[in-house]
Amino acid sequence: MMRALVVDDSRFIRHYLHSLLVDHGVDCVEAADGRQGLDCLQRSGPFAVALVDWNMPVMSGFDLLRAARSDHAFDGTKFVMVTAEAENDHIEAALLAGADEYLVKPFDEAGLFDKLRMAGVDEL
Repeated sequence: MMRALVVDDSRFIRHYLHSLLVDHGVDCVEAADGRQGLDCLQRSGPFAVALVDWNMPVMSGFDLLRAARSDHAFDGTKFVMVTAEAENDHIEAALLAGADEYLVKPFDEAGLFDKLRMAGVDEL
Protein backbone atom coordinates (compact mmCIF):
# COMPACT_ATOMS: atom_id res chain seq x y z
CA MET A 1 0.00 0.00 0.00
CA MET A 2 1.28 3.43 -0.94
CA ARG A 3 2.03 5.82 1.95
CA ALA A 4 1.62 9.59 1.90
CA LEU A 5 2.55 12.32 4.37
CA VAL A 6 0.34 15.41 4.52
CA VAL A 7 1.96 18.45 6.18
CA ASP A 8 -0.31 21.47 6.61
CA ASP A 9 -1.21 23.71 9.55
CA SER A 10 -4.84 23.80 8.37
CA ARG A 11 -6.79 20.92 9.90
CA PHE A 12 -9.37 21.31 7.13
CA ILE A 13 -6.77 20.90 4.36
CA ARG A 14 -5.11 17.96 6.15
CA HIS A 15 -8.45 16.17 6.50
CA TYR A 16 -9.49 16.98 2.91
CA LEU A 17 -6.24 15.59 1.48
CA HIS A 18 -6.40 12.65 3.86
CA SER A 19 -9.92 11.73 2.73
CA LEU A 20 -9.04 12.03 -0.98
CA LEU A 21 -5.96 9.86 -0.56
CA VAL A 22 -7.62 7.22 1.63
CA ASP A 23 -10.44 6.94 -0.93
CA HIS A 24 -7.73 5.92 -3.43
CA GLY A 25 -6.27 3.27 -1.12
CA VAL A 26 -3.39 5.37 0.19
CA ASP A 27 -2.19 5.06 3.79
CA CYS A 28 -1.98 8.64 5.05
CA VAL A 29 -0.06 10.24 7.94
CA GLU A 30 -0.65 13.87 8.96
CA ALA A 31 1.57 16.55 10.49
CA ALA A 32 0.58 20.09 11.52
CA ASP A 33 3.87 21.91 10.79
CA GLY A 34 7.20 21.46 9.09
CA ARG A 35 9.00 20.24 12.21
CA GLN A 36 6.36 17.53 12.80
CA GLY A 37 6.56 16.68 9.11
CA LEU A 38 10.32 16.23 9.23
CA ASP A 39 9.96 14.09 12.37
CA CYS A 40 7.36 11.92 10.57
CA LEU A 41 9.67 11.51 7.58
CA GLN A 42 12.50 10.41 9.85
CA ARG A 43 10.49 8.17 12.20
CA SER A 44 7.54 6.88 10.17
CA GLY A 45 8.91 6.64 6.63
CA PRO A 46 9.34 5.71 3.97
CA PHE A 47 6.63 7.66 2.16
CA ALA A 48 5.99 7.60 -1.57
CA VAL A 49 4.90 11.22 -1.48
CA ALA A 50 4.83 14.20 0.90
CA LEU A 51 2.24 16.92 0.30
CA VAL A 52 3.64 20.03 1.98
CA ASP A 53 2.16 23.47 2.63
CA TRP A 54 4.56 26.43 2.37
CA ASN A 55 3.42 28.76 5.18
CA MET A 56 3.32 27.02 8.55
CA PRO A 57 4.39 27.82 12.10
CA VAL A 58 7.53 26.32 13.71
CA MET A 59 9.09 25.31 10.35
CA SER A 60 7.91 26.30 6.89
CA GLY A 61 7.25 23.75 4.19
CA PHE A 62 10.08 25.27 2.18
CA ASP A 63 12.52 24.65 5.05
CA LEU A 64 11.14 21.11 5.42
CA LEU A 65 11.72 20.52 1.71
CA ARG A 66 15.30 21.81 1.87
CA ALA A 67 16.07 19.69 4.95
CA ALA A 68 14.58 16.56 3.40
CA ARG A 69 16.36 17.04 0.06
CA SER A 70 19.69 17.39 1.88
CA ASP A 71 19.22 13.87 3.31
CA HIS A 72 19.57 11.05 0.77
CA ALA A 73 17.35 8.85 2.95
CA PHE A 74 14.41 10.69 1.36
CA ASP A 75 15.54 10.46 -2.27
CA GLY A 76 12.68 8.04 -2.97
CA THR A 77 10.01 10.40 -1.66
CA LYS A 78 8.23 12.72 -4.10
CA PHE A 79 7.53 16.19 -2.70
CA VAL A 80 4.54 18.22 -3.85
CA MET A 81 4.14 21.73 -2.49
CA VAL A 82 0.43 22.38 -1.85
CA THR A 83 0.11 26.08 -1.16
CA ALA A 84 -1.69 29.34 -1.80
CA GLU A 85 1.66 30.86 -2.85
CA ALA A 86 1.06 31.22 -6.59
CA GLU A 87 3.86 33.65 -7.52
CA ASN A 88 6.39 32.39 -10.04
CA ASP A 89 9.32 33.12 -7.69
CA HIS A 90 7.82 30.78 -5.05
CA ILE A 91 7.21 28.05 -7.64
CA GLU A 92 10.72 28.40 -9.05
CA ALA A 93 12.31 28.39 -5.58
CA ALA A 94 10.41 25.25 -4.59
CA LEU A 95 11.33 23.39 -7.77
CA LEU A 96 14.98 24.43 -7.45
CA ALA A 97 14.95 23.24 -3.82
CA GLY A 98 13.79 19.80 -4.92
CA ALA A 99 9.99 19.84 -5.12
CA ASP A 100 8.72 17.41 -7.73
CA GLU A 101 5.50 19.35 -8.35
CA TYR A 102 3.61 22.42 -7.16
CA LEU A 103 -0.16 22.54 -6.55
CA VAL A 104 -1.82 25.90 -5.90
CA LYS A 105 -4.75 26.16 -3.47
CA PRO A 106 -7.64 26.02 -4.00
CA PHE A 107 -7.57 22.73 -5.89
CA ASP A 108 -9.94 19.85 -6.55
CA GLU A 109 -9.54 16.09 -6.56
CA ALA A 110 -8.72 15.91 -10.28
CA GLY A 111 -6.08 18.62 -9.92
CA LEU A 112 -4.48 16.81 -7.00
CA PHE A 113 -4.22 13.47 -8.76
CA ASP A 114 -2.99 15.09 -11.99
CA LYS A 115 -0.14 16.71 -10.03
CA LEU A 116 0.65 13.43 -8.25
CA ARG A 117 0.94 11.64 -11.62
CA MET A 118 3.06 14.52 -12.99
CA ALA A 119 5.34 14.18 -9.95
CA GLY A 120 5.88 10.52 -10.81
CA VAL A 121 3.71 8.96 -8.12
CA ASP A 122 2.86 5.85 -10.10
CA GLU A 123 1.14 3.73 -7.48
CA LEU A 124 -2.24 5.51 -7.82
